Amino acid sequence: MTTTTHPETTISADPAVPTIHITREFDAPVDAVFRAHTDPELVVKWLGPRSVTMRVDRWDATTGGAYRYMHTHGGEEYRFYGSFHEVRPSERIVQTFTFEGYPDGVALETLTFEDLGGGRTRLHTVSVFETTEARDMAMASGMETGVVEGYEQLDELLAEA
Repeated sequence: MTTTTHPETTISADPAVPTIHITREFDAPVDAVFRAHTDPELVVKWLGPRSVTMRVDRWDATTGGAYRYMHTHGGEEYRFYGSFHEVRPSERIVQTFTFEGYPDGVALETLTFEDLGGGRTRLHTVSVFETTEARDMAMASGMETGVVEGYEQLDELLAEA
């Protein structure tokens, strides 16, 4: 098992199963954390590393909806897309995730939002990949930096609200 822990973020990959688990707690109510994941005007303010700018081409965070966005860094463009299979307000999002540069690497992600009480939320994400190799490529891609820095930016955004 490979596990990386930052002050608030745990990212782990079991070598026997092609999955990544990410757990993070936020000092914000579950409704606010959920909205930050489904409102494109908020998503562009936090998703990804600090070094990128984000443009949303499509964001329909409803069951059966889809998304497509681009991160720009140093003149390079990185595009991502997927489908929202289930969006259950303030509880759960099930979506696919694909990096356009590796279209055979579709991951199925389940985000679970847990109300901890006292205005706190725990977010647990499970990403399932077709192969262990695809999972390892995702782990080696800089994903960890994007997740950790993105959640730091989300903390800042939630604190403003």
